[in-house]
Amino acid sequence: MAKTSQNSLSRSLGTLKQWTKITGGLQGETDHGSFRLLVYNAHTLRISVTPDDRGFEDFSYAVVGTPEATEFQVSDEAQALIVTTPALRVVVSKHPVRFTFQTTDLAIINEDDVAFGTSWNGDQVTTYKKLQDGERFIGLGEKTGPLDRRGQGYTNWNTDSFAYSTGTDPLYVTIPFYIGLHHSLAYGIFFDNSHKSFFNFGASNNRFSSFAADAGEMNYYFIHDTSVANIVKQYTFLTGRMEMPPLWSIGFQQCRYSYYPDKEVLTLANTFRDKDIPADVIVFDIHYMEQYKIFTWSKKDFPDPKKLLEQLRALGFQVVVMCDPGIKVEEGYPAYDDGVQKDVFIKYPDGTNYSGQVWPGWCHFPDFTNPKARQWWQDQFQDYIDLGVEGFWNDMNEIATWGHMLPENIEMDFDGDKSSMRRGRNLYGFQMARSTYEGTKALLKGKRPFNLTRSGYSGVQRYGAVWTGDNVAYDEHMIMGARMVSNMGLGGIAFAGYDVGGFVGDANTRLYARWVSIGAFAPFFRGHAMINSRDSEPWAYGEETEQISRNYIKFRYQLLPYIYSLFYEAVQTGMPVQRALVLDYAFDHKIYDGQFYNQYLFGPSILVAPVESTKDLAKVYLPEGKWYSLYDGKTFQGNAEIIVECPVHRLPVFVKAGALLPMQPTINHTQQISDTLILHVYTGASSTFSYYTDDGSTFAYQTDAYAKREISYDDNQRQLRLEASEGTYAAPWKNLEVIVHGLEKGGRQVRVNNEDKSLEHRVNRFFSPLEKFDPIYDPEPAPQEDVHGLSLPYSSGAIVIRW
Repeated sequence: MAKTSQNSLSRSLGTLKQWTKITGGLQGETDHGSFRLLVYNAHTLRISVTPDDRGFEDFSYAVVGTPEATEFQVSDEAQALIVTTPALRVVVSKHPVRFTFQTTDLAIINEDDVAFGTSWNGDQVTTYKKLQDGERFIGLGEKTGPLDRRGQGYTNWNTDSFAYSTGTDPLYVTIPFYIGLHHSLAYGIFFDNSHKSFFNFGASNNRFSSFAADAGEMNYYFIHDTSVANIVKQYTFLTGRMEMPPLWSIGFQQCRYSYYPDKEVLTLANTFRDKDIPADVIVFDIHYMEQYKIFTWSKKDFPDPKKLLEQLRALGFQVVVMCDPGIKVEEGYPAYDDGVQKDVFIKYPDGTNYSGQVWPGWCHFPDFTNPKARQWWQDQFQDYIDLGVEGFWNDMNEIATWGHMLPENIEMDFDGDKSSMRRGRNLYGFQMARSTYEGTKALLKGKRPFNLTRSGYSGVQRYGAVWTGDNVAYDEHMIMGARMVSNMGLGGIAFAGYDVGGFVGDANTRLYARWVSIGAFAPFFRGHAMINSRDSEPWAYGEETEQISRNYIKFRYQLLPYIYSLFYEAVQTGMPVQRALVLDYAFDHKIYDGQFYNQYLFGPSILVAPVESTKDLAKVYLPEGKWYSLYDGKTFQGNAEIIVECPVHRLPVFVKAGALLPMQPTINHTQQISDTLILHVYTGASSTFSYYTDDGSTFAYQTDAYAKREISYDDNQRQLRLEASEGTYAAPWKNLEVIVHGLEKGGRQVRVNNEDKSLEHRVNRFFSPLEKFDPIYDPEPAPQEDVHGLSLPYSSGAIVIRW
């Protein structure tokens, strides 16, 4: 039995006085509070703890998953209550009340510190967990620092962090969810409390990990499953999953703070087309507005936005517009007058509207936790929709204001449960993203909006993509950005990215070229630079960098059928597009090594090793299995460190044996439709892949207007099988090219649905040569690979190929 000092300033739950079984779980009363345990499913439990006689809080913007009917047993023993589900077991000790989570064969997964458990220190509530031998911690979404967070501490308090360093904390987004790993066991904890929170993973102590909040109740979800990937799926069952984005939004986006006037925007668009560099989006930053006021257009620089947008669409470009939350305090400004009249702004306790300074000057800010304000926000977007705008960028929504000291006594509606900014700050950007997405989705009447946000909270993936904010143009930031996006994927945010080239400062030629090559393998792919910095478009750094950028951006567009399928998987299961190696190799200690923890998988099959622009040689770790170099097909056995050449035009990228990569010929933007699907098959292991396509722009896919087909490869039988297409959508393909990697040179006979055909020797080259440059830039011929190819008419019926 744990002992605590009678003079202790910290108070824990104490001894169990009584308990009762309730629907879906049990509830107990103790000397100093109450607890409730709810079974959400066999793998997920919710633990709520409150002091004294306060009731339990059941309001959450983050959680949309509801408890599923699950068989569980409760056993009342002398020293403990024991709750057992088909997947785990919870021992609730009585003297004092502490929680221990076990496997069904009694191995300890996670346990409270016996002395502290859940404790209060004033209003602050903390749960202390005993550190297990060798325990690692991963997660927390948008955080700097290493992959394994053991020995580190973090704060969640959404903050405008301009030009943040590689050790800055906190940043823009709060994802209070982490995964613990030890003894081949994995668990997740989601602490759903939006007050300022603190996570300690054995920082400055060797006794416990802990999670705490400045106020509110202790409310966390405990998840145990057989793998990290399954835990992420369970977490996104709770917090929701994205809807399909428009296809154009996963192409290349070009942004600058800012492109203006309209003639400069058109010149930019035409230059992409003239230089044969694929792109789909031009982003309008704050200078498109009249004096930085949202819902306006600069009369001087954008006198005819409708005509401009029509010209851009004719060139194959969509537009994304900046949307800041600040509404300038200015009579005669329609958004201000209407907002005041409809009473939609956040307020001080005395009922006056809060004012803070930002780009337009003194501003009021909509209360996005108020349904009335969310409807008002939607109404303001009608003019954008009428112009044909379908992309929206939520910025400055932490809330960012000059002075960076947002008053905490500001009050917010919380859908009728009024609370202060202490509870609301971490939620403000999340609810703004929600309001923009839901509002524009309603106005677009069946078309998908693209929505991007800088700030958010768990569940933000339901409403938009997230980027890592105001990064800096240097190598360490580039590499860290890749790691942060992988980490955001572990926190349910599948659509994430960073500013390619760096927002703050000036990239050099090598840095920009390397950043584009890494960004081509990110879910969200955007170049961006700030005002008063050098030009930062693919052609702005000289011919060599232009060609390197063209190569990697073109490869991105070739890979879109694969990438789009990954987004559909994220919609269905919550699996990220960019995947930290821990998803598949959680107990391989090498992946936590500082030399390798930046590496990630792009989907299930492509391994990317981000490398600094200053390096021409790199050490790469290949996990178990067989791997192919993307460029020349050279093979490597896994569980090995290798040294690879990485000149600036060749990022280390590898393809896993068994990979099935649906691709297409290069296009310049996603409105161009290719008629050929190219399926690359990498022999050496068996695998499956779900290929998916739809119209790319509407929500008709939610009513079966899609084409999905399961593809499998059996390496032992040398058999490739494409199942019949599911869904009512007719894919655009007329031709199917099958490219087989890893076979001996020379032709061979194949059987296609019992018909004899020839698998012909070909040469594969994903990347164009840099022949026009001095040999110092490309001393070797462009990499090429001997492969085998087969051309067929595309059919939506089952196709079986054996060789």
